[in-house]
Amino acid sequence: MLSRATRAIGTRSPLPILQGVLIEVTGKTMRVTGTDLEVTIRTDLEVEVLEEGTTVIPARLASEAVRKLPPGAVVLQAADGEVEITGGGPQFRFRELPADDFPKIAEPDLTGAVEVDGNAFASALSQVAVAASNDDARPILTGVFFESEGGSLRMVATDSYRLAVRDLPSMEAELSGLVPVRALRELKRTVGASTLRVAIGAREATFASDRGTLTARLIEGTFPNYRQLIPESYPNRVTLDRDALLDAVDRASLVAEDHIPVRLMLQEGGVELSVIRQDVGGETEHVPADYAGQEMTIAFNSRYLNDGLSVVDGDEVVLDLMDPLKPGVLRGTGSDDFLYLLMPVRL
Repeated sequence: MLSRATRAIGTRSPLPILQGVLIEVTGKTMRVTGTDLEVTIRTDLEVEVLEEGTTVIPARLASEAVRKLPPGAVVLQAADGEVEITGGGPQFRFRELPADDFPKIAEPDLTGAVEVDGNAFASALSQVAVAASNDDARPILTGVFFESEGGSLRMVATDSYRLAVRDLPSMEAELSGLVPVRALRELKRTVGASTLRVAIGAREATFASDRGTLTARLIEGTFPNYRQLIPESYPNRVTLDRDALLDAVDRASLVAEDHIPVRLMLQEGGVELSVIRQDVGGETEHVPADYAGQEMTIAFNSRYLNDGLSVVDGDEVVLDLMDPLKPGVLRGTGSDDFLYLLMPVRL
C-alpha cells in the first residue's frame, strides 16, 4: 500500500513535504495518502494497532524499505521524530517530516458515482491513452475526455497527430470531464479492481475500489471538436491480418525511426510496405490484404501506426482511407466500439 500511494508523488515538487506520504492510524485501520496536489491516492489497510497516531515519512525510501524486507509481518513505529520500520530482522529508521505541513485534502467526493467493470474500464483506457499528448505546454491534449454518448461512456484522446475514441456500452450515467492521462495510467496499479466506482464532478474525478481511491483534478479548458475530424464514409478500404501488419511495421521501424515515414502502397492483392532513409538504406515487403478502392500510396509515422495497431482488438484490422492527404481510420473488423484516426505524412 505504501508503493501504491507513492505513485501519486511527483519527482520534482517545490514543497519538500510532498515527497512524503501521510500515515494515519485509527481504530484498526492504517490509511496512507500520497499527493502532488493534482493527483491524490489513498489506500486503507486493516492492521493491528498498538497506538493511534499520524506521521509523514519519506515516500520512496519507506516504500523501498518495506519492499526489501524479508517476507512476513512489518512493524511501523513513530517516536522521537523518527519512524522505525522492522520485519524479519532488518531495521530501518527514517526521520519524520512535519505532519502539520502536509496539505489538508478533502475526502473523496463520490456523489453520483457509477459502478463499472474495472477490467473493461482499464482495457478501454489503455486503448485511448496512447493518443494523449505528453507535452505539458498543451495541457488540453494531455487528458482523456469523458462524455456520455448514446447510452455509452465515451473516452477520447488526441495529441493533434492521432485520435482515439472508445465507447463503453450500457453506461447510462452522465459523466463529463477532461481527466489527466497521467492519473489514469496509475489506476490499474493503484486502485484497479474488478469493480470500480467512477465520479466526475465540477473540479475533480474520483475512482474508488476496495483497494482505495484515486482523485485527479480536472484539466480546465475546452476539448477539441474531434467529431469534425471523422469522415462519415470512405471510398477506400483495406482489410488485413493485424499481427502481420504489426510485424511489418516493426521491421520497417528499424530503419524509419520517428522522423522517417512508413509508406503503404495499396493495390489489389495487398499492401507494399516500404521505408527509405538516405543515410542508412531501406526496407520493403509485401503484406497480403483485401483492398477495395483506388490504387494509392499513403505514409504514416511508424511509431504512431504501431501504437494504433497494438491497441486495436481482433485478429484483423480495417484501414479506411479518403486519399493520401487525409487521415486514415483503424478499426478491428466487426467492431464499432473503438477507432484510431491517424494523420498521414505528406510525401
